[in-house]
Amino acid sequence: MRPPTIPALLLLAWPLVFFPLFAQAPSQAIEFESNGLHYQTITRSGLTIMFAPLPVQVREYVVVQVAVSNGAPSARTVKPEDFRFVRADGTAIAATPARQVVQQFLDKGGRNDVIRLVGTYEVGLYGLSRFTSTNGYEQRRQAALAEVSSSRLKAAAAASAIVLVTTRLQSGESTDGAVFFSTQGKPLGAGKLIAIFGAERFEFEVGGLRHPGELIRRP
Repeated sequence: MRPPTIPALLLLAWPLVFFPLFAQAPSQAIEFESNGLHYQTITRSGLTIMFAPLPVQVREYVVVQVAVSNGAPSARTVKPEDFRFVRADGTAIAATPARQVVQQFLDKGGRNDVIRLVGTYEVGLYGLSRFTSTNGYEQRRQAALAEVSSSRLKAAAAASAIVLVTTRLQSGESTDGAVFFSTQGKPLGAGKLIAIFGAERFEFEVGGLRHPGELIRRP
């Protein structure tokens, strides 16, 4: 029997050499539009993250709509603090914790702010035919509004339903919510939206937005 030639050996060794490199390559974001919003989505190890900047600014916050689906066999915990935005100059902006956002709506949130935010959020969420939340905004909204009667508390209840809260997702479950970045009224600008869940790291390139929610044109 003739020994294998060098090209044959290279062909046999190709999967062993190159497959680990492909396995370690970062997932590429898929981009699409829905109801005027520009979304990016990445799936890693069964966990899918989807986001879109909302074309609304509430006080000092830039608002990002986030949806998370857990297709992994194990449970995953999702919370706003898992997200941060890193500008092109290296400046990092951590997402504001949900409790702090809700408290600000209670203390000084105007009704018009809430109406504008809720309306914009719902237009984006209800236009996502490819995403169905099992434990997200709609479920939180119904539960929150059922517990309050005054208009002032209803505003805070609506805000609390919008905000992404800490959620334990079992396999097959999903959630959504708004993540708030305090920018003192300035746009986020160019940079990366980064989300870290355990050992999984998700990075989304965000091109210089003149205003939140602007369509990103890629070459």
